[in-house]
Amino acid sequence: MGTLIVLIVFALFITAILTGGYNKETIAKFKKSKAWDWLTTVDHKKIGILYFISGFFFFLIGGIEAFFMRLQLIVPHNDLFVGDTFNQLLTMHGTTMIFLAAMPMIFGLMNAVVPLQIGARDVAFPFVNALGFWLFTAGGVLLNLSWIFGGAPDAGWTSYTSLALNDYSPGPGVDYYVLGLQISGIGTLIGGLNFLVTIINMRAPGMTFLRMPLFTWTSFVTSALILFAFPALTVALLLLMFDRLFGANFFDHTMGGSSVIWEHLFWIFGHPEVYIVILPAFGIMSDVISTFSKKRLFGYTSMVFATVLIGFLGFMVWVHHMFTVGLGPWSNSVFAVATMTIAVPTGIKVFNWLFTMWGGEIRFKTAMLFAVGFIPTFVMGGMTGVMLALPPADFQYQDSYFVVAHFHYVLVGGTVMGLFAGAYYWWPKMFGKMLNETLGKIHFWTFLIGFHLTFFPQHFLGLFGMPRRVFTYQAGVGLEQLNLVSTIGVFGMVIGTLAFIFNIWLTFKKGAKAPADPWNGRTLEWSISSPPPEYNFAQTPLVRGYDAWWMEKQAGNKEMPAAEPLGSIHMPSPSYIPLLMSIGFFVAGFGFIARDNYAMGIIGLIVVIVSMFLRSFDQDHGYHIEPHEIEEANKGVKA
Repeated sequence: MGTLIVLIVFALFITAILTGGYNKETIAKFKKSKAWDWLTTVDHKKIGILYFISGFFFFLIGGIEAFFMRLQLIVPHNDLFVGDTFNQLLTMHGTTMIFLAAMPMIFGLMNAVVPLQIGARDVAFPFVNALGFWLFTAGGVLLNLSWIFGGAPDAGWTSYTSLALNDYSPGPGVDYYVLGLQISGIGTLIGGLNFLVTIINMRAPGMTFLRMPLFTWTSFVTSALILFAFPALTVALLLLMFDRLFGANFFDHTMGGSSVIWEHLFWIFGHPEVYIVILPAFGIMSDVISTFSKKRLFGYTSMVFATVLIGFLGFMVWVHHMFTVGLGPWSNSVFAVATMTIAVPTGIKVFNWLFTMWGGEIRFKTAMLFAVGFIPTFVMGGMTGVMLALPPADFQYQDSYFVVAHFHYVLVGGTVMGLFAGAYYWWPKMFGKMLNETLGKIHFWTFLIGFHLTFFPQHFLGLFGMPRRVFTYQAGVGLEQLNLVSTIGVFGMVIGTLAFIFNIWLTFKKGAKAPADPWNGRTLEWSISSPPPEYNFAQTPLVRGYDAWWMEKQAGNKEMPAAEPLGSIHMPSPSYIPLLMSIGFFVAGFGFIARDNYAMGIIGLIVVIVSMFLRSFDQDHGYHIEPHEIEEANKGVKA
């Protein structure tokens, strides 16, 4: 009840501010402040920064949870984090890393880069873009508040209903999982829809589909995957919410339900989710390797079709997570073949990256180091994936540490290293300052070595019989040394991450100012200032080929040709409504978790409806930036 009172006071406080219930001069000052600017922004570049910083914050939280688990497993029969505490750490680590770290950091780079790469001045739906970020944030905060109010979820990040129903998880922990992920998932879904429309409709003249950079292509396929995969998760969470809160029986086998339904719905989402977080990393690798090899990407067209094929096949393989459920030999065989088929387009990408580097003028900047380290690491994860695709072998590997090793080689060795490569590559464009290369190389080597020390031994732990999700293990059976090495490796990853944080701090304090094109880039984002102006391009660029900016530089041009004369540019106005609507969802989620009284949940939903009403009748159609303002700004930049 105390929590609800705090939330009511907080909601009233926010409402009073937004309606001018306090001193008008104070309100006027606050609305001119940087805080208000960032809270109400609909600028895709600022939203990209918000996404990336929020995702990195949750990445640190998920990393701390993983660190605690490895400390527990450093020696057998340890009692540092046991029982429910370990289960909560396990659940929150997986959930945080997948939904609250990888996804927003990817969306951060997509927001910061994709509109620039296609020559657009903004995304298709700026308001929806802001709403997507604030919904993600509301869901992520709600989920992590479970540590403070009532206990974190403890049914695993997959939340199988044989563990997640009220009979087996009676506390509010799983309710936080269900409602937090629903709110966050809505934000992700509308974000994917926004980028799908942006890439289809807002490309500059001449930017045909087969002239788009690979990062834009992978973002496009990723957005399509989000559009089709997230509804399955939303339905599954909705059904679980009805089971837990309102006494339905969709998953209770004693009442005619089936827990296998949850597994199907979850993995119909869950396996495309793997490609949702890895495909953008493929795009980052393609852009980084091409730039730092000073070569056109080898086999560009085959890379595009491989990307589309991976996205399509990603929906055809979910049952390989369920080989031991008992669906039968025909089902297992079909999905095993489909799973192994994905290795073909993935292999095309790997060989094309290698052929791009072959004969190139390679510069081993930090971004390139992460890209080069990515290739063998991800290939190792792919090879163990093919092993797991064999149903008879999967019967032995499943629920062992072998699967843990495979999963992390793909998602940490793939997605996280890809995100670090993208961060070092596009940081100058996002923030206008250069990250320190020496600290970057320390980050790379400590993180890479620590990663392999952590997860390579886990293959053998699995083969020696150590099951997943256990907080202790037997001494004297050959598991102690491998667990010790695995935990020591975590310290390398921690040192690398701390080096990255220190690099960020040092850069903001006294980092070198970034030029417009610090890497001698090939794509459109490097043709404008760092950071870009509010309107991105003073004149919409005319694209005359693949690697458009590189083509113009080779022709001796110092800027992109314009597809239009200099004119007035329309820009959308900032809006507090996305933040207000997300607060409403947050309050509603908290209210439904407090099962004894749904009044707070209803109040939250009313805030959401009022926000939608305000948006529907909003008469602010934005503003215009006039040519003389653009010319003055350009003079200031050149000066």
